[in-house]
Amino acid sequence: MKFAWLDFSKPDRAAQNRWSSWLGWSRPLGALLVATCLNTPGGVHAQAEAKTLTAPAGTILVVGDSLSAEYGLKRGTGWVPLLEKQLASEKKSARVVNASISGDTTSGGRSRLPALLAQHRPATVVIELGGNDALRGLPLDMTAQNLAAMTQAAKKAGAKVLLVGMQVPPNYGSAYTNGFARLFGQVAKAEQVALVPFFLKGIADVDDAASRFQADRIHPNEQSQSQMLANVWPELKKLIK
Repeated sequence: MKFAWLDFSKPDRAAQNRWSSWLGWSRPLGALLVATCLNTPGGVHAQAEAKTLTAPAGTILVVGDSLSAEYGLKRGTGWVPLLEKQLASEKKSARVVNASISGDTTSGGRSRLPALLAQHRPATVVIELGGNDALRGLPLDMTAQNLAAMTQAAKKAGAKVLLVGMQVPPNYGSAYTNGFARLFGQVAKAEQVALVPFFLKGIADVDDAASRFQADRIHPNEQSQSQMLANVWPELKKLIK
């Protein structure tokens, strides 16, 4: 499905303004937000908590940024803890390790992943990174290469991979915006791994988007976490035995 605010051949100014208003993203502000994430206590805290259900059949390793690290949320209310509850409700035995760090980029995730793979020996790796690359306006090729390298490393370690895609607002320019949205699918296709096309579907692309985010207009609020899980779960479920 192609959203109206991404159709640059027939731009929907109202939709674009709605998106930009939600995020308040501009390059200077993006840099400020990244710096804030990296320099707050919550921004450097990695949640590496693992909870075992009944007779674990494997480990699900989540390597992400603030969207997965419960930034600004009460602990236990983010989409990853909700995933643990989902697994229990469907009687799927698995151990969930959340190794997400607020402010992390694909370069950071790439450097951290080998040690995480060796430590946790996951059966499934969920890669939720790239948003901070876009906030910094980093080269698309670099982001794609990092995601591909992480995917290859996880597969080499015997894990299945789920790549979680993100998008950026139109004020980044059509070339960057469209290229960033496409690169997740391109990496997933090249590496033959599962893909969630847009992590914030039903949250950032709706008329009342502002009500679904925290005051910073960057991080989804507690009420949006269930939708984030709903976006991930259908693809993740296919990878879990």
